[in-house]
Amino acid sequence: MSTAPDQPRRPPRPAAEACPADGNAQVREGAGQPRNRADACPGTLRLHPADDGALARVRIPGGVLTAAQAERLGEAARRFGDGDVHLTSRGNVQLRGLGAACGADMAQLLGAAGLLPSAAHERVRNIVASPLSGLDGRGHLDVGEWLRALDGLLCGSGTAAALSGRFLFALDDGRGDVAALAPDVTLRAAPDGTALLRVGRNPALRLPAADAPRAALLAAEAFVTSAAPDGGEPTAWRVADLPDRGAALTAALADRLPAPPATEPTPPSASPALGPIPHPATPGGPLALSVLAPLGRLTPTQWRALTALAARTPAAHLRLTPWRGAVVPGVPADRAQEELAALAAAGLVTDTASPWVGVSACAGRPGCAKSLADVRADAAAFVHPAPGDSEPARPAPGSGEPGDAPTPARPLPVHWSGCSRGCGRPRTGDRVDVVATSGGYRVDLFRTGAPPRGAHPRPSDLAATVAAARRGAPIE
Repeated sequence: MSTAPDQPRRPPRPAAEACPADGNAQVREGAGQPRNRADACPGTLRLHPADDGALARVRIPGGVLTAAQAERLGEAARRFGDGDVHLTSRGNVQLRGLGAACGADMAQLLGAAGLLPSAAHERVRNIVASPLSGLDGRGHLDVGEWLRALDGLLCGSGTAAALSGRFLFALDDGRGDVAALAPDVTLRAAPDGTALLRVGRNPALRLPAADAPRAALLAAEAFVTSAAPDGGEPTAWRVADLPDRGAALTAALADRLPAPPATEPTPPSASPALGPIPHPATPGGPLALSVLAPLGRLTPTQWRALTALAARTPAAHLRLTPWRGAVVPGVPADRAQEELAALAAAGLVTDTASPWVGVSACAGRPGCAKSLADVRADAAAFVHPAPGDSEPARPAPGSGEPGDAPTPARPLPVHWSGCSRGCGRPRTGDRVDVVATSGGYRVDLFRTGAPPRGAHPRPSDLAATVAAARRGAPIE
């Protein structure tokens, strides 16, 4: 198992620093980032140069794709890129290994599929939504209507076009899954049929559920105004970058909507379960199949398997998740096990007992100039050690995603980063970070309400240290 960078660091490309992986580069708690340069976040119409070719990020609001759109995405990956579909921590898609001159043809292909409804807004359609909403009987509201309404409102707002590519909306059906992803604007369904609007980490406001999408847009537009008080370019990327972290913005919204303050429940958050997902109201009825892509990378074979399965269902769509997985609704119960076995045979994770659950990594070498290690290879070696390597303790069934408590059944999520920027790592909840440095890997354990604990283990001790940290054990 490779455990330390062994090659000189290559000079970074000038634009790389301005482009965290889908908005989730690590930011120190309490430290705002001034928006003092142009937004370099990639999109479909603005490609980002990387060491493995150009990179495009296709926003997929709520992760929802029709089967036809998924087919076009796979075609774009094969025609213009490395062939793989890369999932992000916001349920978006990245296409890597692109030729520098493919932008116009790729945009035409994806635009014809309905994936670019507004050129001016293509990088600000960052919306995560509860992936199992309406499918498993949990939650207080199917957020599908919120999603369609908010996306349409965003694309119709000239003010919203000034949002950065990092700004994030979350539509939570009440279960607390996407509300835990540190969004800038959160809509959360409440048990009494109302909606809770939250700006950053400020207190929530209660409003009618039917008014929620427009209230979310108003919050985003108010953020742009707050970040650009003189009418110029915004000076903040996200709500947490405002001097007061959005407190005045929240107070102004409460008066304008009007919306009274509300106490927001904090149930445990969790990623979607894997495997067949029944709906309790329809015993024996269609199921949703939930799978995970190892390290968020879907090969052409895996993507075709998902797309073909979606095309065979009545709804003909699939949902990508912020945990780098996918959900296919509407699979007939009598075919579910056969279809799930086919997805597993293609290499997708279908069981929460898999050691891949809770393991993520940035792109790393050789694709990223800033990376000090091939973190994907090292993360894979941690999951499946080579003969002779030490075997880490295997996770028992459980999701192990951000917000879960560390128990023997739920190991903490672990993210492998090629440098200190930590692109794509979880930003909240109990978690483990494994970060490449010039002298090897550093392992950090983050626990809510406690200072981080870190260690710089010897290469031979790395796997054991990471496994212990995932169990919540103290590390030194």
